[in-house]
Amino acid sequence: MNELPKLILTRENVQQGLTPKDLARRCHSGALVRVRRGVYVDGSIWRALKPWEQHRVRVSAAAETFTAPTIFAWHSAAAVWHVPTIGLRHPVHALTLQNDGGRSRAGVVRHYVPPAGLKAVRREGVLVTGRVRTVLDLAAFTPFAEAVVPLDHVLKPDTAHGLPALTKEQLLAGIESNYTAAAAKRIMTAVEFADPRSGSAGESYSRALMWMAGFEPPELQREMRDGAGLIGYTDYFWESVRLAGEFDGVEKYVKAEYLNGRTISQAVVDEKAREDRIRALGNGVFRWVWADLMAAGQLERKLTAAGVPRRRARSAR
Repeated sequence: MNELPKLILTRENVQQGLTPKDLARRCHSGALVRVRRGVYVDGSIWRALKPWEQHRVRVSAAAETFTAPTIFAWHSAAAVWHVPTIGLRHPVHALTLQNDGGRSRAGVVRHYVPPAGLKAVRREGVLVTGRVRTVLDLAAFTPFAEAVVPLDHVLKPDTAHGLPALTKEQLLAGIESNYTAAAAKRIMTAVEFADPRSGSAGESYSRALMWMAGFEPPELQREMRDGAGLIGYTDYFWESVRLAGEFDGVEKYVKAEYLNGRTISQAVVDEKAREDRIRALGNGVFRWVWADLMAAGQLERKLTAAGVPRRRARSAR
């Protein structure tokens, strides 16, 4: 994750002789970006951030402008915990203990929760729901395919941030009396489907979309070997049709931990050689990218064209 930019607060700069008009001029020139009322960041640093990193900055900006202690939740808590979610333009989500139906103001959506049993954690300078509660809230209140992504993630250790893997038993125990029967059922369905073998958010989302579309579940991380030894592991494999599916996220070709000292062009060449070895074993291989997941029905069309078997007739969905 990129280093987050320092927040530039109007109230502090006014004390130093910098007027709101000065800040507005710097925003107009692109030198600054206004994150929310009274809060700015360096424009060049902001534009280099990923969308989820920008969301994390918005959480910090909201925390700076609120006068009362605020617990952030849902996608906003996930951003603080470095848990991936689907979607790029989520509002900041916070909790309220006042049962007035919740309210939205200045880019912040508030959700009512009863105070009994609510626990907050201070992390990276802000109050957030705990890791278990965060992913359970997403499982309860977001679509199934989106909910699978954070659940898959927390079932694996997050070594980059020193966080241990959670178990399905821990997740289910967190339901307690915090959710309605309907929400609890949605959570249990998503937790049952979750799988720590998923290698990335894109792989998790793809697998959930496959299931929703009625395709047979694939084997994850299938080991492939030939006479020369280990080829690697396929993201998905359907044994009945000898077909491998590969999700190509941009990380495979740009992140240092994936490149392992190689250039991007060499990584592409190596990936092509790996695919040729898999095909030489008598397997088919097909690929898709994030754009295929974001366009309605596109992944389903690719899976159908590749010959992925369905577990039920299309008309029975």
